[in-house]
Amino acid sequence: MIRPDADGRLRVEAPMTLENARPLLQAGEAALRTVLRAGEKKCVLEFSGVPRVDSSSLAVLLAWQRLCRTQGALLCLAGAPENLRSLADLYDLNLLFEWA
Repeated sequence: MIRPDADGRLRVEAPMTLENARPLLQAGEAALRTVLRAGEKKCVLEFSGVPRVDSSSLAVLLAWQRLCRTQGALLCLAGAPENLRSLADLYDLNLLFEWA
């Protein structure tokens, strides 16, 4: 679902849809906590392996971002599918995220 890669990024490799929002949220929080405990101040999530997204993905992203911010870290979203960016734009959330 989420795994670290050789570049130090966390790769999200599951649909970001309502059906798996809760397990994805929990997996992401666990992975981010591991990165944050290591002292990282920039957590990069790679989304190029995400096959589908829906609006529930925004709630998951906001929760992950909140976790990073409480630890003084920046959450950076890389390789995001265009429809994820479009959803963020639709809900006027694009400026809340760091896109790479």
